[in-house]
Amino acid sequence: MTFAATPPPSSRPPQRSRARRFVPLGIAAWLVLEIWLLTLVADAAGGLTVLLLLLAGVVAGGYVIKRAGRRAWKNLTETMQAGGDPAASTGASAKPGERDSSGSGNTLPMLGGLLLMFPGLVTDVAGLLCLFPPTRKLLHRRAERFLTRQARRTPGSLGDAFQQARMHQPDGKVVQGEVVREDEGPAPRREDPPLTR
Repeated sequence: MTFAATPPPSSRPPQRSRARRFVPLGIAAWLVLEIWLLTLVADAAGGLTVLLLLLAGVVAGGYVIKRAGRRAWKNLTETMQAGGDPAASTGASAKPGERDSSGSGNTLPMLGGLLLMFPGLVTDVAGLLCLFPPTRKLLHRRAERFLTRQARRTPGSLGDAFQQARMHQPDGKVVQGEVVREDEGPAPRREDPPLTR
């Protein structure tokens, strides 16, 4: 029986990433801020008002999510009936092969509805910002730029895999194909003794 060799212990402790260090602090600060704001509103307007605000946020968020889901389903069925690619279509107004830059997708409205459903005033404001058309367009453009920048920086992404699967010819043409190795001969046929009954 063989055992793999264990690597020698390193003299330095492993480094924690920035996200693992600051995300828990951010969540704790957000919770403290939400509770503090809710207590301020409860002192000023009463506990019943806070309860009604929280319930209204849940109802409004559920309605927004339901509406955005129906719109996404409608867009998908229209695209499938038209024979288009569902991944290429971002909205009902977008023609196949054309990008819809108006930000009319369903991601931000669904995120806004989800944020409205979370209890708290800061999340309600963030959810309303995702639903208000000018800020939704701004958030859509910012997120698109950020994701494009991240995709360019990330080695080993899906785009890199497609680039590596192509073979470039000296004349500039790109030939895609599959490599078949013929250096091994066919496998010898197996002959078993006949079965007797």
